[in-house]
Amino acid sequence: MFQNINKRKMTIHPLPSMLVIANLLFFSHQISSETDTLTQFQSLPDGTRTTLVSKDGTFELGFFSPGSSTNRYLGIWFKNIPLKTVVWVANRDNPINNNSTKLTIAKEGNLALLTENDTVHWSTNATAKAININVVAQLLDSGNLVLRDEKDNYSQNLLWQSFDHPSDTLLPGMKLGWEVTKDVNLNRYLTAWNNWEDPSSGHFTYGFSRSTIPEKQMWNGSSLVFRNGPWNGIRFSGTPSLKHRALFGLTYMYDGDECYFQFYPKDKSLISRIVLNQTLYVLQRFIWVEGSQKWELYMTVPGGYCDGYNHCGSFGYCAMVGKSPLCECLHGFEPKSPRNWVARNWSEGCVRSSKTWRCREKNNDGFVLFSNMKVPDTNTSWINRSMTIEECKAKCWENCSCTAYANSDIIGKGSGCILWFGDLLDMRQLPNAGQDLYVRVYISQMENQDAKGGSTSRKVVVVVTTVVSSVIIAMVAIFMLVYCNSKTKFRGKDNIKTKVKIDEDKEDLELPLFDFDTIACATNDFSSDNKLGQGGFGPVYKGTLPDGQDIAVKRLSHTSTQGLTEFKNEVIFCSKLQHRNLVKVLGCCIEEQEKLLIYEYMPNKSLDFFLFDYSQSKLLDWSKRYNIINGIVRGLLYLHQDSRLRIIHRDLKTSNILLDNDMNPKISDFGLARMCRGDQVEGNTSRVVGTYGYMAPEYAIDGVFSIKSDVYSFGILLLEVLSGKKNKGISCSNDNNNLVGHAWRLWKECTPKEFIDTCMGDSYILSQVLRCIHIGLLCVQHQPNDRPNMTSVVVMLTSENALPQPKEPIFLTEMVSTEEDSGQKVYYSTNEVTISKLEPR
Repeated sequence: MFQNINKRKMTIHPLPSMLVIANLLFFSHQISSETDTLTQFQSLPDGTRTTLVSKDGTFELGFFSPGSSTNRYLGIWFKNIPLKTVVWVANRDNPINNNSTKLTIAKEGNLALLTENDTVHWSTNATAKAININVVAQLLDSGNLVLRDEKDNYSQNLLWQSFDHPSDTLLPGMKLGWEVTKDVNLNRYLTAWNNWEDPSSGHFTYGFSRSTIPEKQMWNGSSLVFRNGPWNGIRFSGTPSLKHRALFGLTYMYDGDECYFQFYPKDKSLISRIVLNQTLYVLQRFIWVEGSQKWELYMTVPGGYCDGYNHCGSFGYCAMVGKSPLCECLHGFEPKSPRNWVARNWSEGCVRSSKTWRCREKNNDGFVLFSNMKVPDTNTSWINRSMTIEECKAKCWENCSCTAYANSDIIGKGSGCILWFGDLLDMRQLPNAGQDLYVRVYISQMENQDAKGGSTSRKVVVVVTTVVSSVIIAMVAIFMLVYCNSKTKFRGKDNIKTKVKIDEDKEDLELPLFDFDTIACATNDFSSDNKLGQGGFGPVYKGTLPDGQDIAVKRLSHTSTQGLTEFKNEVIFCSKLQHRNLVKVLGCCIEEQEKLLIYEYMPNKSLDFFLFDYSQSKLLDWSKRYNIINGIVRGLLYLHQDSRLRIIHRDLKTSNILLDNDMNPKISDFGLARMCRGDQVEGNTSRVVGTYGYMAPEYAIDGVFSIKSDVYSFGILLLEVLSGKKNKGISCSNDNNNLVGHAWRLWKECTPKEFIDTCMGDSYILSQVLRCIHIGLLCVQHQPNDRPNMTSVVVMLTSENALPQPKEPIFLTEMVSTEEDSGQKVYYSTNEVTISKLEPR
């Protein structure tokens, strides 16, 4: 049962006998073709596969049986998603045991499910009454089933809508919340299914508390298990990040009579839903990924231990990520049971440390400011939305039952007042999130704070309400200033530049440093749900900073013996390189064993995600591919010639080309890159690293790398973009040629058009594509001197001058020897596998 919320049950009753007879006349016609509307002269019968389909084809309404169940339900689901995803169930708590039911519109204007004996099994029981008899039901493109009275051609009277009666799913545009007026009494909240095959109401509910300070809460029966905290003008107080702001917008409204929350995707083509899970006991936000044909988990609450309700008891709070123990007492308080506290049983909470505290006693009673806090449960609180913070403090001071106060709105300098009375419950500290909370304490406790109170990860600022000498204030201020300045942790979001020492390279770099706790919180403690992929030297995670900025975080693996050098390379290069076609580095984190690189987040993933997937590749028409090709060329030209360093990437491939919101390409992953002097165009290494299929022969076999080896990789990448195929073994006649060999054969046979990706349809300009194939073959020639440099490639792409004829490339899989004493053989194949080969000749 959702506490503080009255469930609005649907009344089920039989129709009067005369009405049944009338209905038999009304429902003599069934829907005969696909439509989104049901009229009073039609019926929607079960057992005939007849359904209502929204106008844009997104949603479908009909009868279904979940899983292996034989029970029948009327529901709404996504029509074009193969995995049937039900978003609303009409008769969820009253299943049908046969398929002889039909959906109709009764004479008085209600939608009803009639069983075989023409009794009402379920009805909308609409409170609004129809003025006319011209009542229709329509399934909208939003997934909302509406019942309305079409009074005339210009006005409509809404009688009922499914959005006012959610099941377990919140769709974009749906309101989560309540509305209580003279004419309306609605409470829109989610209730989990009982299990996967039973949509009946489960134990878990999620919605807004009915109070003057509404909070989104999750309940397990009568037990509160999670709350988001009250709205503070920017976000809900307990929200650790604004992750949803990247892809989603939100609306929050409260005016005393109505309180609701809505979300909507910023990209209207994005299919998304929020569902209350019946087995994991969490609220999850999903996005449908067309290419992989699955729902991708985007966000989960509760997200960790600290999200659970009141784990740390009265006057205790859950500390920031990475702290141990997780629970701490507020300053001025101590564990109620020290023995249980040490044993990590924090449920009894904390009590005041001083037994001599007296309310409103001069030089005795005061307040401590705790920053970045999820404010306490507002169940025992009072609010005034027009007070200043000083008036709020005075109001709390006057009442000895008042234990804390805070602004109700934190925009700007803050406004409004919330007072808490009695125990403070369910608090946590959030890096660069939450808000300021002032807690009433014995003033002497503030003078005895230990050094931990000034750490950058847990700042506690003392605010005294009574008269304290200016000398004490100055001493405290000086202590805090000196202590904080001694720290080397700086918040990246403050754009503070600091010098990063790279010992091996003797480089001092100006690069923003992030502290580990901030990044851990941004990535939900490096949750697997946030993992974007696995690089050669560690995983990459998606994160969201407290200011709402999305980031990508590369975390160097603790077990990697090779990754430290590559990490330093990337720090050096990325701090010095600035170009619109290179992924921008935002900062790094170097703390003990943790080494993190923080990049701008690319929402459209990498080029290979689109290029090698049949359905996704259709999104890459010729104009997009040509733009991507030119962007990669500009980025490489900058690396090879226009930057103050000469950078040889050494691992250029489709998975290292990331795409921004507008599908513009950005070259990434400089961990394997090499820096050369301005007059140096090549080098030699005893450690060959890169990806088979993209590596130039001279580099894979002899360890010789140059700007021309990058040109070879670009040529492979270019041919992949044009063909939509990976550079792997492709069977052509009796040969087992790879993509290069396939392109060469078609070129020699004067049939290069056969090489073009059919997914582009007829969107391409043939002369441009053929010229790009020609350039690709020039770039993958065997001898480096025969290949053009990137300056020449730019000219070739932008002019119509005649191109030289390419020489036959090496395209078959070869076996080469390292000529070591051991006689070890190394196979050079075309599979995309990142490798490291030691000591070539």
